[in-house]
Amino acid sequence: MQELLEKYDPEAGTRKLTGVVGWIVFIGLLSFSLFQLYTAIFGIFTAQIQRSVHLGFALGLIFLLFPAVKGHLKKQKGRFQIAWYDGLLSILGVIVGSYWPLMIQDLVLRVGRLTTLDLIVGTLAIILVLEATRRAVGLPITIIGLVFLLYAHFGPYMPGFLAHRGLSIQQIIQTMFFTTEGILGTPLGVSSTYIFLFLLFGAFLVKTGVGQYFNDLAVTIAGKLTGGPAKVAIFSSALQGTISGSSVANVVTSGSFTIPMMKKLGYKKEFAGAVEAAASTGGQLMPPIMGAAAFLMVEFIGGISYWDIAKAAAIPAILYFTGIWIMTHFEAKRIGLRGLKDEEMPNRKEVLKKIYLLVPILAVVFFLMSGMSVTKSALWAIVVTIAVSAIQKSTRIGIREMIEALVDGARTALAVAAATAAAGIIVGVVTKTGLGLKLANGLVDLAGGLLLPTLFFTMIAAIILGMGSPTTANYVITSTIAAPAIILLGVPDLSAHLFVFYFGIVADITPPVALAAFAASGVSGGEPIRTGVQSAKLAIAAFIIPYIFVLSPELLMIDTTLGGLIWVIITSVTGMIAIGSSMIGYWMNKMGVIQRVIAFVTGLLLIYPEGISDTVGAVLFVLLFGYQYMRRDKQGAPMPSN
Repeated sequence: MQELLEKYDPEAGTRKLTGVVGWIVFIGLLSFSLFQLYTAIFGIFTAQIQRSVHLGFALGLIFLLFPAVKGHLKKQKGRFQIAWYDGLLSILGVIVGSYWPLMIQDLVLRVGRLTTLDLIVGTLAIILVLEATRRAVGLPITIIGLVFLLYAHFGPYMPGFLAHRGLSIQQIIQTMFFTTEGILGTPLGVSSTYIFLFLLFGAFLVKTGVGQYFNDLAVTIAGKLTGGPAKVAIFSSALQGTISGSSVANVVTSGSFTIPMMKKLGYKKEFAGAVEAAASTGGQLMPPIMGAAAFLMVEFIGGISYWDIAKAAAIPAILYFTGIWIMTHFEAKRIGLRGLKDEEMPNRKEVLKKIYLLVPILAVVFFLMSGMSVTKSALWAIVVTIAVSAIQKSTRIGIREMIEALVDGARTALAVAAATAAAGIIVGVVTKTGLGLKLANGLVDLAGGLLLPTLFFTMIAAIILGMGSPTTANYVITSTIAAPAIILLGVPDLSAHLFVFYFGIVADITPPVALAAFAASGVSGGEPIRTGVQSAKLAIAAFIIPYIFVLSPELLMIDTTLGGLIWVIITSVTGMIAIGSSMIGYWMNKMGVIQRVIAFVTGLLLIYPEGISDTVGAVLFVLLFGYQYMRRDKQGAPMPSN
């Protein structure tokens, strides 16, 4: 499991340090969490101090934990286990993070006039952020950041509408580190507040055993159904998404349990891996705690609460998982798979005894609904988790477990801090050069001013970026560059931002570079590209729904009534049944090509929330259902799989 994580998830490739350096890292991670908790309880510092201290902790720890070359993880031995240059870079990272807190009065009084020391520290900040991002997140986002810096400087030499006056080296350094528009910008600001606390919340949930409990609960609920293990994977991974922001991490944790069960029951290796990859990727789409990028959305859109975003994302997330559930069901029916036997099921009574472990998740929903700030909601959710864990000895969190949770949460936050700092570089360049509006106008012009082509080009851009960068950084880039193009055509801000958010996430299961699917193939033993193709097929809803909620925001519960909302849910779920049967080629019996095409069109008509399309879709659905029902016994039952 660890090897797969390190292979497909750069964030997992940390050194296992011992001795003096091990203790330094342990104390550093613990101090990082305590600093974040202190500011959450007593109030955050000014933006420059809060963000630079957060950055200093992250840089100092990344250079100790993440090696310069990945292969060095297993080669390095000895007491310190780090190269001398890693120690030096770590110290420089701490100095960079300390510069604003130590020099703030002087920096404010000089109002943008930089000294030689400022230029040196600012240059170091840019270099260290790019190198830390390369180590902790990966090379693609680092290259993108570097390209944007070069674009900022060489603007006069750019072709066509991309040309601009160009920024001097001093102007670039000033923007990047001595304003809140670059490295210390909004992305890092969100990382230093909302995101960190929810990562801590996830770490505390893990210590209570919630992850394993999600698996047991999923088996209890869905294990005996047709193709039970696949449905267990879907349910479990949706729940796991509340405690992990990584598709790959979800795959290797819940997949190590669900994929062997699916294979044993009779699912092909590629299909078993695809189910887990698609479901695990969808964890970041599932409210109430979505991926880290959702917290950035609060700041980027403005005038909207996190609860508004979670509420808007609810129906699309339900449709996403409904689509996967339906397709696994039809696949199980097609090849004649059974559910789990009694002896393969966990003790239902024991599982239900621990139902209280879901209270922290429900508490988060309550806190957000009550209007409490995101920061306070996360803080109180941690308190509730500790209190709930005390109910039984098996889940109780002691002082040692609390300290371990604080350390684990900080370790998870390192890659997010690096990614958001690098994303800040990109945002800074876009803001300073006016590139965002230029690209938005260019994208609209390329699409001929038409909405659907603009959405298509935006989707392609988000997927390509998502292949090489984490969701957080991907969202920052696409929301800065591509989302404005959609908004220019009259689409509501929330619809536009969720559109790019969705496609940044599904990049993890979209070939040719589908990291979550590749990790799943490592567990299942299947062929990686085939697994990726299957996972994209299962996640078809994620490729359709964003277009629908842009064209008709009712799907996001925008400007709709309760009756209208219920109708949207009914028609959308019915539409997913039609699309699911079309993708698998089976409903009550095998479907021919013409039936599959009709079923797919029927599904689209039903999902699109509009009166005429719903009526036509409903008529087609009834006709298809009747035809399938009449022929259900004529083709014979499928042969059971061994």
